[in-house]
Amino acid sequence: MDRQKKDRLIRAGWKIGSAEEFLGLTPDEASIVELRVRLSNALRSRRAALGWSQAKMAETIRSSQSRIAKMEAADSTVSIDLLIRGLLATGVGLDGLSKIVRSKPSR
Repeated sequence: MDRQKKDRLIRAGWKIGSAEEFLGLTPDEASIVELRVRLSNALRSRRAALGWSQAKMAETIRSSQSRIAKMEAADSTVSIDLLIRGLLATGVGLDGLSKIVRSKPSR
C-alpha cells in the first residue's frame, strides 16, 4: 500500500496491520498459510503452463475438478500433501518444490 493511502486511512480512523495480526495467527500458523498460498499459486501456474484444464489435472491425480479449483484457491480444506502431489504430477521435482517454498511471499 502506498504511503499516501496508508496515511489517509489512519487519519480516517482505520487501523493498518497484517492479515496475521488481524486473524491473531501465531508465526507458525502464518508460515503454514504462506506455504499453502505459494504451493497453490505454483500449481495453478504449472497447470496453465502445461495447457491442462482443471479436469485434466483432476484426472491425472485421480481427483475431481472442484477439488483442483479448491487447491488452486489455497482452500484450507486441501491438505498440503495434496498440493505437493499435484505439483509432482506436473513434473515439479524436489528441487522445484524447494524453489517454490523459498520463493518471495505472495503479498
